[in-house]
Amino acid sequence: MRSPIDMKQHQFVKTLFVNLILCTSLSVHASTNEGSLRQAAPEVGAQSPVTHIKEVYKTVGASPLKLNVFYTDQAFQKRDNTALVFFHGGGWAYGSPSEFFSTCERYARMGIVTFSAEYRLSNENGTTPHKTISPIESVMDARSAIRWVRGNAARLHVDGNKIVAAGQSAGGHLALCTAMIDDYNEKSDDLATSCRPDAILLFSSCYNAVEGWCDRLLADRRDRIWSISPAHHIKGGLPPMIGFHGTDDEQVPVWTAQFFETDMKKAGNYFELHRFKGRKHYLGEGNPKYSRYYDDEILGVADTFLRKFNHLNSN
Repeated sequence: MRSPIDMKQHQFVKTLFVNLILCTSLSVHASTNEGSLRQAAPEVGAQSPVTHIKEVYKTVGASPLKLNVFYTDQAFQKRDNTALVFFHGGGWAYGSPSEFFSTCERYARMGIVTFSAEYRLSNENGTTPHKTISPIESVMDARSAIRWVRGNAARLHVDGNKIVAAGQSAGGHLALCTAMIDDYNEKSDDLATSCRPDAILLFSSCYNAVEGWCDRLLADRRDRIWSISPAHHIKGGLPPMIGFHGTDDEQVPVWTAQFFETDMKKAGNYFELHRFKGRKHYLGEGNPKYSRYYDDEILGVADTFLRKFNHLNSN
């Protein structure tokens, strides 16, 4: 038989044990609820997880061409997001969609569904020009990519009237061609779906394609060089555009951007040109964050442009 002291010790231990179990249960319950809240309402900004998938937008022969798609779960809770489609640089013969991945992730965290496009390059096992692929085929692919995004807007939670094209160097040329060059379309494209973007971002872009490298890549189709030159197809009613260019660009002379700006405004279009004194073709040289294409200062100006035309939330 236990003494009164033993009984009191037993009761104390029993009470302590019950309280310990209760506290542990409450702690686990609180932790579980906190996790479910994080899943229901993902964080906004730099910490928002970004999903990256690939979609085939066109198959040429046996070769599929893909779009890299970036989005957050929060964006997919809405159905009227902006789409921002990037075309990489590389003189229509080199380069990779991966050069825009960090930029795609940045804009995805800001609520935009972003894309980095693969397109045919005029490079055959390291040799240029390619026998059958020239900048003409690159133009056709860019136009197909925009059509695919618009045609799949509902599935991608995108507003079909909020599609922005963007590109660097030759990629800027392709972005322009989606709005300005109507002569070249893939036979498999549904031409009832417009490939005209609703705004365009241009970084060290090629505006005038009548130059030596493009002439070389066109090979036996050199006589068509004028037909893919945006500077020679300016008309009224084009989407608003913003261009960024270095005054010391050694690959695309700044005066080609200035002439394009003048002619665009004469035709009644909105064109905003930002020149950067002393900068060369790679506006972000020394800053590897965005493949040397630009820096956060330049993207901040691009953000203001996107907000101006309601393609980026104001907050």
